[in-house]
Amino acid sequence: MRIRRPVRFVTRNDVGRFRLIMALFLAIGVAHATETTTPTGLDRGFSRLYDLDFRGAQEEFQSWEQQNPDNPMGPVGEAAGILFSEFNRLGVLEAQFYENDSAFAARKKYQPDAEQRGRFEQQLTRAETLGKSRLARDSRDHDALLGLSLASGLRADYAALIEKRSLSSLHYTKESSAWADQLLASHPTCYDGYLAGGISRYLVGSMSAPVRWLLRMGGVSGDKARGISELQTTAAKGQLLAPFARILLAIAYVRDKDKPRARETLLALQKDFPNNHLFPRELARLEKPNSR
Repeated sequence: MRIRRPVRFVTRNDVGRFRLIMALFLAIGVAHATETTTPTGLDRGFSRLYDLDFRGAQEEFQSWEQQNPDNPMGPVGEAAGILFSEFNRLGVLEAQFYENDSAFAARKKYQPDAEQRGRFEQQLTRAETLGKSRLARDSRDHDALLGLSLASGLRADYAALIEKRSLSSLHYTKESSAWADQLLASHPTCYDGYLAGGISRYLVGSMSAPVRWLLRMGGVSGDKARGISELQTTAAKGQLLAPFARILLAIAYVRDKDKPRARETLLALQKDFPNNHLFPRELARLEKPNSR
């Protein structure tokens, strides 16, 4: 209890500035290992989320869920769609590109939709129930482990970026990373599984030394360089989460004032997802004189 007060003071901005959603995680999710085939409905659903087609994404997720009623990926996908829709409505994603913490802290207070919050929680609870039921039958169950990692990551995103509950977000981030570690232990070629640890390590590694020390006491370690490397692995080799990892990398490059790599990443994202207004907007900011 003694470390809660200093951690809360510092992490209010540090957590919020890089936690996006796991969701599609941020995170949103961990894609299937190479020995399995990614369901086309899920693949199309996540692709539509990246392109801000929320209605189309939900239709894909619901259709796939009807054919796979005992799989946690269905409700996790629906929860991801709800979260990204709220992020888009509230302007949360744009706020992540703020270069400094004072600008981020001065952002307006968000007003979440109560009905959407209830639906979000309902889908995550279903995903967790299904995932734990499958794990009880097989501790290495791929979709059970990924579903539980996703659920915790999505909770972390909502807590940090909408509710501004930084300590809760750190708890869920740690929980999501633990599930992802179990997934990678059984499915080491599941490259999307590196996203969870990458976010956590980058996040904590970007904090000041005293804060990192306090967090290590609570079992949360950081390594900024390793975090970037793991995000790059997902961006290059991931399935469902490669675009999301690229979004996170673009944010990291902007904040590290690496304009060339930020521009390159955003241009590729704009080409792949032309209906997403975030990418051209951030590119325009980069092109302004004396930007970043």
